[in-house]
Amino acid sequence: MAHKEPSSTHLDSRYSDPRAAAGDWADAVTQLGEAEVFWLSTVRPDGRPHVTPLLAVWQRDTLYFSSGERERKVLNLNENREVVLTTGTNALDEGHDIVIEGEAVRESDEARLRELAALWECKYGSDWRFEVRDGAFADPHGAALVFGVTPRTVFGFAKSPYGQTRWRFS
Repeated sequence: MAHKEPSSTHLDSRYSDPRAAAGDWADAVTQLGEAEVFWLSTVRPDGRPHVTPLLAVWQRDTLYFSSGERERKVLNLNENREVVLTTGTNALDEGHDIVIEGEAVRESDEARLRELAALWECKYGSDWRFEVRDGAFADPHGAALVFGVTPRTVFGFAKSPYGQTRWRFS
């Protein structure tokens, strides 16, 4: 399936090796689809940051995650929907890190949620099987709200050679 192309791509020479080239958005999309762990950054109502690891699936140019409605990240999103999601490696000289900036928008359409639930189970296995009820994922632990982040800006950090690419979307 074709993906949305960025409106601009820029290699920042201040943070890039002279041998580096701007990253390929198609490669970043592949990495977003394959990555298993993401880190979500939100802002608490008092302005302090909150960061937590979570699982996510990439589909239709959007990164989706879920969370219980009483968890800190959802309480933060009730006040401020701007988020940052990151994924990558902990290695210094290999791999590629990705940082997504955008707005977390709740997904409550049950047909869409059933599609996403199937993606979660396909990607993460049967321990991550969700039923869909009342506009949310439901499992034995309770309801989990689902949010989608369509990137506004994405940063790619290559490590060999070092390179920082910024992709912007209209």
